[in-house]
Amino acid sequence: MPRLFEKRTRIPAPAGRVFDWHLKPGAFERLSAPWEKVTVVSREGGIEDGGTVILRIPLFGPLNKLWVSKHQGLVPGEQFQDVQLRGPFASLVHSHRVEPDGPDGCFLIDALQYVLPFGPLGALGSRFVQRKLQRMFDYRHRVTAADIAAQLSVPLGAGSMKVLVTGSTGLVGSALVPLLTTSGHTVVRMTRGKRGGDGSSIVWDPESGQLDAHALEGFDAIIHLAGENIASRRWSTAQKVLIRDSRVVGTNLLSKTLAELKHKPKTLLCASAIGYYGNRGDKICTEQSTPGDDFLAHVCRDWEQATESAAEAGIRVVNMRIGVVLTPAGGALGKMQLPFKLGVGGVIGNGKQYMSCVAIDDVAGAIQHCLIHEELRGPVNLVAPEAVTNRDFTKTLGRILGRPTFFPMPAFAAKLAFGEMADALLLSSTRVVPNQLLNSGYQFRCPTVEEALRHVLGRK
Repeated sequence: MPRLFEKRTRIPAPAGRVFDWHLKPGAFERLSAPWEKVTVVSREGGIEDGGTVILRIPLFGPLNKLWVSKHQGLVPGEQFQDVQLRGPFASLVHSHRVEPDGPDGCFLIDALQYVLPFGPLGALGSRFVQRKLQRMFDYRHRVTAADIAAQLSVPLGAGSMKVLVTGSTGLVGSALVPLLTTSGHTVVRMTRGKRGGDGSSIVWDPESGQLDAHALEGFDAIIHLAGENIASRRWSTAQKVLIRDSRVVGTNLLSKTLAELKHKPKTLLCASAIGYYGNRGDKICTEQSTPGDDFLAHVCRDWEQATESAAEAGIRVVNMRIGVVLTPAGGALGKMQLPFKLGVGGVIGNGKQYMSCVAIDDVAGAIQHCLIHEELRGPVNLVAPEAVTNRDFTKTLGRILGRPTFFPMPAFAAKLAFGEMADALLLSSTRVVPNQLLNSGYQFRCPTVEEALRHVLGRK
């Protein structure tokens, strides 16, 4: 017997605007819950022409399953359906509907009619499936409402832009690009691979100094996120050189090339990190604070200085000092999840060190805010308004996951396991405030660590 699930949310925006948002490139990626780690294998066509999408969904360990879905039943401005052709359900029809509620409001409705596999045996899991759907669609509706609200707050005159993004497949880029495309911007990726035949990407090779200046003509803005993952392996001498050069050499090449263009972009947003401030104890760091004196501080200082040629050429440069990004899709939280879920998470060192965190949605949202707010330039801290100690973070994460946090990692154990990286990433204390974002009117979606963790983990 088919089972039903429905999620209904009022959104304070015109129905047509909400419906059209779902038709834009990147909408599916924006709505994908980060804890599910679903990836798009391929697409053929779109919602308007009855296209299909093939997804890969994780099962257990290395096992995964393909999910093939077809769009149908489009009624412009009102509804469309996704019908499973192959996937985890015996059958599934997902109806997306938007119903007007006055000129400036509407109801967003997701209705699912499904049959579980394995007959009577599969029906035993119906309560589990309903809870999982509730968690997923609570998240989807939060994201939709917040994205639409952000679009409605865009200053007059800030139209759509053509934006070039480096590091577009990384942790931040994977969240940012869909936000930009659903907001109406055209995004081109700059990669080290093969150039897209449809003009969707261009190629560069920072190490060899190869960058086609002609390919950079015609962009309104460049968002530069590329850089070696600082926590991918222990910091040997060679790894530290790679961490630095992947940031500084590439940024130097990009900035100098942009500076020499006949038609320069108006804006260069370049990633940096709160590692700029070093270990500062409980001292509050603003964008005007001096740099630290450890390895990461020197890297960030050189990284930001590498944008000077672009700034001197009249390009508006923003150095985005990004904090600890919270998402189960990767980064610090991605590594913490398993030990905490197993009940062996705990305080690191004495737990007094400050962590300046930020939800992945706020990283992407703040970058878009920097893109359209021309008064912002120079260093901008991309962190939530309130930093927390490692002890408070640990207690909060344990409480949200419903797990004990009795297993501390002493400082000596962290250093033994991670070497120099432990001092910089685990034991260092950096208490940062986002003055530039707040003063320019950015509205945080998740202003506290608890709100951020509950949102990205889908926990009430």
